Amino acid sequence: MLTLVALFLVFIFSAFLLQKWSAPKKMDRIPGSLGWPVVGESFSFLSDFSSPAGIFSFMQKRQQRYGKVFKSYVLGRFTVFMTGREASKILLTGKDGLVSLNLFYTGKQVLGPTSLLQQTGEAHKRLRRLIGEPLSVDGLKKYFPFINKLAVETLDHWCGQKVLVLEEASTFTLKVIGHMIMSLEPTGEEQEKFRANFKIISSCFASLPFKIPGTAFYRGIKSRDRMYAMLDSTIAQRRKGVGFQQDFLESLLKKHSKDGSERDDDNKLTDKQLKDNILTLLVAGHDTTTAALTWLIKFLEENPAALERLREEHQKIQSNREDGTSLTWAEVNNMPYTAKVINETLRKATILPWYSRKAAQDFDIDGYEIQKGWSVNLDVVSIHHDPEFFPNPEKFDPSRFDEPLKPFSFLGFGSGPRMCPGINLAKLEISVFIHHLVCRYRWRPLEKDDSVQPTLVRMPKNKYPIVDMASSNKYFPIKVNLNKSYQLPLIERSSNWNHFEFNQKAKLTSSYDITCCCKS
Repeated sequence: MLTLVALFLVFIFSAFLLQKWSAPKKMDRIPGSLGWPVVGESFSFLSDFSSPAGIFSFMQKRQQRYGKVFKSYVLGRFTVFMTGREASKILLTGKDGLVSLNLFYTGKQVLGPTSLLQQTGEAHKRLRRLIGEPLSVDGLKKYFPFINKLAVETLDHWCGQKVLVLEEASTFTLKVIGHMIMSLEPTGEEQEKFRANFKIISSCFASLPFKIPGTAFYRGIKSRDRMYAMLDSTIAQRRKGVGFQQDFLESLLKKHSKDGSERDDDNKLTDKQLKDNILTLLVAGHDTTTAALTWLIKFLEENPAALERLREEHQKIQSNREDGTSLTWAEVNNMPYTAKVINETLRKATILPWYSRKAAQDFDIDGYEIQKGWSVNLDVVSIHHDPEFFPNPEKFDPSRFDEPLKPFSFLGFGSGPRMCPGINLAKLEISVFIHHLVCRYRWRPLEKDDSVQPTLVRMPKNKYPIVDMASSNKYFPIKVNLNKSYQLPLIERSSNWNHFEFNQKAKLTSSYDITCCCKS
């Protein structure tokens, strides 16, 4: 027994020395702790990661002890954590090639070597330009009718129901991006396969890097391969002229797809590049928008004044519209308060709590030398909750964005050359969905829980369950004017005229009275 204890102590001591010796020498000058042998501070990191405050708890405790710059050893990496506007400017602008993106091993393997997220320098600029064209404001205009129709159809099912907002937002955003990229129908077998594979892929990015059957990483790789097989089939059909669609894939195939004679054309993409970057856009365009939409709905319910002001903006848009017409492209681009609500949601929730970079060369920050090859994490939560720039930072206050903010104090969509390429799509999806939501429903949460999921993207742990208050099984008689087909009534409600479509045929109880479930 004593021999086993002695061997264990020798192992721990040896591991401690090995970790200390393997740490970059100049990292000794940076305050902080490398934690326990082998595991470092990984247990504390993961524990705080899944706490109600999320990773902010891990950062805050160490910032209070060591300052804005500190070192740690987490998840197998010697890492320097930093925060503040100066750090933002250095790490996000990528000036003079100081830093590059620093994905976890699992992310690199799943997304593939030609993913936009793994490119640097001129290669990154070129690829971003090629795949960014369809995501411009003008490029998104043709997808607006689909997004608008899908938002209405999604909300039709909320009437009087218990709803898990995170699940609904996930389904909505995935259907949008699936349609945009490869014209997937919102229902059907192909959509179900697509969603099933994507969910497995999305859940494997923070997994342990063991490619063993049964592990999350292994399942993610297999689902990625199935997703690529779907894309291979679609690409082959498109090249034969079958199933032509005006979507993202068609645009890339038509303008930027390589054939055998164009191997050296930098404006063309191989099939591998097409697939890696379609998957990258799927991942980047789904999780963050899903989380943002969910947090926004949660914050609105918790802040009635902001909700009512937002509702006024959208009801004014609705009242200025001709009867029977739907939301227009011009209207969705003229929602100033909605834009502030979106920004404040991204600030308060800080969906991506940190940005991970790798030093591409030596540089100094706050008097500390950062050496080439070191992992450097920018703490975004602390920046978004800095009372110097956001007084009373825990308060949800869209008016913070009435005036321009200091550069690099708000990083809702990132900044610099790696700023989110899907920023316009995210704003469009959220604005359209929120317009229909606040014009039709009032809601309340079924449980209070501020915990976050232990994932790379911050999401409510309970998926934010709500119930529709305005139409939850409330039946009452109302006056109607029937159209000629006697199927789609127009409702007279109080002193205001609003137009609604019924989900089911209403029954006449007298000549012009109907008993129905009214959607506010």
